[in-house]
Amino acid sequence: MAEPAPAHSSLPSPPSPPSPPSPNDTPSPPLKPLLLETRGLTKSYPVPGRKAGDPERLVVLQSIDLTIRKAEMTSIVGQSGVGKSTLLQVLGTLDQPTSGQVLIGGVDVFTLPPAKLSAFRNERIGFVFQFHHLLAEFTALENVMLPLLIAGQKPKHASGVAAHHLELVGLGPRIKHKPGELSGGEAQRVAIARALVRSPDLVFADEPTGNLDTRTSDEIHDLLVELNGRLQTAFVVVTHNVKLAWLLRRHLLLANGVVRELRDDEAPEEFLPRRDAA
Repeated sequence: MAEPAPAHSSLPSPPSPPSPPSPNDTPSPPLKPLLLETRGLTKSYPVPGRKAGDPERLVVLQSIDLTIRKAEMTSIVGQSGVGKSTLLQVLGTLDQPTSGQVLIGGVDVFTLPPAKLSAFRNERIGFVFQFHHLLAEFTALENVMLPLLIAGQKPKHASGVAAHHLELVGLGPRIKHKPGELSGGEAQRVAIARALVRSPDLVFADEPTGNLDTRTSDEIHDLLVELNGRLQTAFVVVTHNVKLAWLLRRHLLLANGVVRELRDDEAPEEFLPRRDAA
């Protein structure tokens, strides 16, 4: 009779060493909260004196869908006259769209009654324009206090908050100066402090350095980036300035009424007016 075969060991094999992580396995950072969303945003105007065969309306913005998230730095670029400022004004609730929705913090803002929309705008949104629009008879401190006083805050508290924001923009020693006693760059810093004084989630800036020389413009550009990092405020900036466009991390192109995001291989200056991109 044949002998039985020896029993094989039933011990499990040792586990294989873990594979090194692939670069593609690195988790993406979580998305930051959504601040602003547009759905089918359209803006058009009647064509005055139109002739037979002409379109009834001039379409400036056409069915735009876009999102802005907390702390994003976004530039809007495009040729002159394509509607960048119009887009900024509609996003900032300063102008009504012809159709579509703008949601800020989940609120469909154009469904609000005018008084509530105004209060919402003053609390949640800041603005910086090409011209500083400071009140000439008021000091830098008083100009920055105004949004707080309009909101019903007491002068002593408003003064302290305004002074703090002027310190943030590097104008602590100049808070008692009136606009006529400030340089163009200093006046624009006051305007930035005023835009931020109520701690808005979002600041819209329309050519904020368009009236400044190159050195002063560069200083304002660096200040915007610094404030974004410190305060986590989102900035949406219409600009023809190549340096500023490159400093901002996200680039949107407006052309033919439509917004699209620039690809990584597209440079903002390709879409600026030739004289500005030079």
